[in-house]
Amino acid sequence: MSLELTLITREGCHLCAEAAPIVAQEAAARGLSVAVRDVDADPDLLARYDWEVPVVLIGGRQHSFHRVDQGRLAAALDRAMAARGAPDQPGPPGTAGH
Repeated sequence: MSLELTLITREGCHLCAEAAPIVAQEAAARGLSVAVRDVDADPDLLARYDWEVPVVLIGGRQHSFHRVDQGRLAAALDRAMAARGAPDQPGPPGTAGH
């Protein structure tokens, strides 16, 4: 199962425009896709994240909001993938990648 990476944005948000290419680059480097969600199109997201966009969720958990630090995001994605035993993150010898 692939790691779930979500970017919550809104139209006209300059911080969202800055975050999107960073998230896309880090996702692409790891073979991940990014689910982009419009905070204004979902009442539940709006209630939770209205003043925090852009928001990055990794595996459903909030990683960052407002500004996305590329190095911090990269490290968090690597940790999350390793914790899931992702195929491109081999484990110690004799563990069959897990």
